[in-house]
Amino acid sequence: MVKEEQEESSNRPDNTAFTQQRLPAWQPILSASIVIPMFLLIGAAFIGVGVALFITSRDIQLQELDYTGDDSEHPCFKCRTNTEKCTCSMTFSIPTLFKGPVFFYYGLTNYFQNQRKYGASKDDNQLYGDLNYFTSPSTDCDPYTRDSKNMPIVPCGALANSMFNDTFTLSHTVNGVQKIVPLDGKGIAWWTDYNIKYRNPSITPLINAFNGTKKPTNWPKPIYELDTTDVYNNGFINQDFLVWMRRAALPDFRKLYRRITHDDYAAGLPAGNYTLTIAYNYPVHSFNGKKKVVLSNVSWMGGKNDFLGIAYIVVGSMCVVMSVVMLIVYARFKFAEDV
Repeated sequence: MVKEEQEESSNRPDNTAFTQQRLPAWQPILSASIVIPMFLLIGAAFIGVGVALFITSRDIQLQELDYTGDDSEHPCFKCRTNTEKCTCSMTFSIPTLFKGPVFFYYGLTNYFQNQRKYGASKDDNQLYGDLNYFTSPSTDCDPYTRDSKNMPIVPCGALANSMFNDTFTLSHTVNGVQKIVPLDGKGIAWWTDYNIKYRNPSITPLINAFNGTKKPTNWPKPIYELDTTDVYNNGFINQDFLVWMRRAALPDFRKLYRRITHDDYAAGLPAGNYTLTIAYNYPVHSFNGKKKVVLSNVSWMGGKNDFLGIAYIVVGSMCVVMSVVMLIVYARFKFAEDV
């Protein structure tokens, strides 16, 4: 009996305010005089933020050019089902100054980059520059681990194999002469991808690290030759490669291709006529997809997004309406304890 009392006392919490749950507490009493003004203030705040977001979004300039070529009259129609290298050009005009900095995107529709098996089809150790996985790629990459001659593929997997490879040249017509608009491709990928997640093997020259391997099946050239103009923009830290490997959450998406920030176009694209020349390489006809180019500038809230401002305004309006309804109900059916 004494032993049982000793065991019970040893397991008993200390007799303190914290262990015995005697700490002072505050519990709000939600009366009409508190809830109605609170809903009204929240609604006014949401409407104010929504109006600011909507006005800012409307001021953002956006130019979209669909170059899929579905229409027989479209200049890129000839490239739609062409399996060879094909180039097409589209002309467009900008009526007023397109304020800089201007961001150049490519867009795809009906493309499910978020599909689970597709997204997992890569070898993170390989992409981190581990040479052991160059010769023995992960089975996660199947069936894109080896080519028909049983040579290991680097980088392996469906995600890398399907990398977007259309290229673009933008020119501005000045006094009847085509002037090339400089496109800046530096720093377009996420900082964490470039500095942490992806690494090149510590072997120079870089080509030697890929001895005994093969490029992905759908690639026209190996990964160490993606950028012939900048030796530091090759391998797994190539900016375009990093942008593609950062998967999109929705089937209709756009990815940053270049920035327009240099020379005569630092302040933006002047009003005038422009020509977009497209090296049409990426097939989308098989999955009923579409391709487009998007020119846009940004504001403090990011890119153009009317929905965000509208959503804030709708929620704020609902709060205001609810506060009015509650005020009417309170005035009509006032409870005795509220008098």
